[in-house]
Amino acid sequence: MSVQERKQRERAERERLIVATARELAEQQGWDAVTTRRLAESIDYSQPVLYSHFRGKREIIGAVALQGATELAVTVRAATAAADGPRERVAALARAYLDFAERNPAVYDAIFQLDGGLAYAQEDTPEPLKDAFAALLECLGEVAGDGVQPGLFTETFWACLHGLVTLTRAGRLPPHETGPRVELLVDRLAVL
Repeated sequence: MSVQERKQRERAERERLIVATARELAEQQGWDAVTTRRLAESIDYSQPVLYSHFRGKREIIGAVALQGATELAVTVRAATAAADGPRERVAALARAYLDFAERNPAVYDAIFQLDGGLAYAQEDTPEPLKDAFAALLECLGEVAGDGVQPGLFTETFWACLHGLVTLTRAGRLPPHETGPRVELLVDRLAVL
């Protein structure tokens, strides 16, 4: 291995460490606790080393969002692949999405709530974000109904799921009613 290859590998490893540490800190204490100073202390590197990887917290949030979007796509695809029939796939998608948001609140916020400097729904949207949407579209497109554009239906269904996540987390909806909400959403919105 050349010196340059070793340096590139070490740089990539430091970057993974920064992102993992930011994610862990955010999940434990919230995104307000994630500062470059705390991250530098946690990973035992100086702040200039952090800034050599990321220009600031916003880019770190973006890196966590991209990682989380990849994980969300994998989670949704795994859940829908294990289900039989369109209704079961849509219900599995909804449960997997809500479960992902509940288990990873800081990552969910990085993807959907915080400014990570990422473009959404544009030509230059990063591939992991496009793929997360594609994972939803793969399942939901088949139940959009006649004359309904699959992408538009997927956006609407996703907005409903996001609303459930947001309102439940804010204490505006009781969490014990999540199951019946998913059933209602699947039965009333999807054409099965």
